[in-house]
Amino acid sequence: MPDPIPDLTGRLAVVTGASRGIGYFIAKQMAAAGAHVIAVARTVGGLEELDDEIKAENRRSGKGEATLVPLDLADMEGIDRLGGAIHERWGKLDILVANAGVLGVISPIGHVEAKTFEKVMTINVTSTWRLIRSVDPLLRLSDAGRAIVLSSNAAHSARAFWSPYAASKAAIETMTRSWADETKNYPLRVNAADPGATRTAMRAQAVPGEDPDTLPHPSEIAARILPMASPALTRTGQIYQAKHDRWVSYQQPA
Repeated sequence: MPDPIPDLTGRLAVVTGASRGIGYFIAKQMAAAGAHVIAVARTVGGLEELDDEIKAENRRSGKGEATLVPLDLADMEGIDRLGGAIHERWGKLDILVANAGVLGVISPIGHVEAKTFEKVMTINVTSTWRLIRSVDPLLRLSDAGRAIVLSSNAAHSARAFWSPYAASKAAIETMTRSWADETKNYPLRVNAADPGATRTAMRAQAVPGEDPDTLPHPSEIAARILPMASPALTRTGQIYQAKHDRWVSYQQPA
């Protein structure tokens, strides 16, 4: 793994789901490492809080800036406009963190309502594809483009009652792997990150009886994921498991 705190000075990063949880702290830490962060989320209040923290850090260290983009990722044309605006203003993109996602519901598969399943697939899968489609040309223009797609062990464990979420994460992992293979001859490195159980609102929704103090804080997980954005990273098409601090290669079924 590259240095724990990479130097991201002068690099441009998009982080989705940046108003809370892991995305919030990835955005904050990337800015502290010198990046200009394009923070994308639905919740304006959370984005403004993030911006205040990044500005406070900038006053202390002179590092990091943020551009706030209030955007519901169900707005596919809005995602397209985001890519266009980045191209017009900056001409390239160095880092993508596709973090935004929804849980849906923990339920027997036959009890999942159609609208719930469709929302999970729209936000977790379709919007991630649309985002990749929008910024892939910009990442290829970077001297060291880095794409980090947040996944979950649910994609592999396929636990009972988790089917919509598990299916969505399996889909984006496969999509990430294919994208990595397409771009292996470019300076672009594309990987998935599995944060593991983390003290977030989504985890509390999924496992309401769990003691949150037994789980790592999202800032800890963000700090482990941060080196995936380093220009020194050479891996591509793999999964980084933050809980175990290890890289895992995909394997075909025996």
